[in-house]
Amino acid sequence: MRIPIALTIAGSDSSGGAGIQADLKTFGASGVYGASVITALTAQNTRGVAGIHEVPAEFITAQIDAVFGDLTVDAVKIGMVSQRIVIEAIVEGLKRWSARNVVVDPVMVATSGDRLLSPAAIDALRNDLIPRAQLITPNLPEAAALLEEEMATSVDQISEQGRRLLKLGCPAVLIKGGHGEGAESTDYLVRADGVIPFAAKRIQTKNTHGTGCSLSSAIAAGLAKGETLDVAVGHAKAYVSAAIAAADRLDVGHGHGPIHHFHAHDQA
Repeated sequence: MRIPIALTIAGSDSSGGAGIQADLKTFGASGVYGASVITALTAQNTRGVAGIHEVPAEFITAQIDAVFGDLTVDAVKIGMVSQRIVIEAIVEGLKRWSARNVVVDPVMVATSGDRLLSPAAIDALRNDLIPRAQLITPNLPEAAALLEEEMATSVDQISEQGRRLLKLGCPAVLIKGGHGEGAESTDYLVRADGVIPFAAKRIQTKNTHGTGCSLSSAIAAGLAKGETLDVAVGHAKAYVSAAIAAADRLDVGHGHGPIHHFHAHDQA
């Protein structure tokens, strides 16, 4: 029986908590074979990013063609892509290989609040990449940035922003509620036929590095296995919530540590 295959197109986190490394761990924990296209190398640890080395667009194209030319890719997760030329190379690759089940995590805003993409890259993200996605997974600040609006603070505002994001050309939007307040962290799956909330207990821990990467890759893993979108989102939400709850069982680094991707296999 052929194993489902998911591809992550994202940057590398040298400390292993986010980016490509988090995606591959999530794929493995989900029973999916993971392939990767690296868009950038980072010198990074739990305390922060010391440097970034961008991978040339032509080499990103070479990686995409190498993977799709040999592997049967069932789903694609796309993480942070900071340059317009890189986004264009990825879009052309998705078109060339008729990629399906594409999940885009539009990483646009740093934890500090700083914008991570240039205006030209944001335009390419909105106009070229998002229309090729089955799902985009912005958090509250990223949803606001995509729409050039203030961050939503109520369920009605979140739902309305989600409906406006659908007009960018993707059939579904998952607005993540981790930046919200309250006892529960609720994500909202917005489609033309309605809004579905996915709630989980809000967990107090400093070890949340890589949560966004892991959620989007867990959804892609579910889609690769043939799950419907709402089922994949529900399973991914449960997986990441449990990984956050187990994060303090790890002792990695001195800053914001990673979530526990393999919590289900922890014998401690």
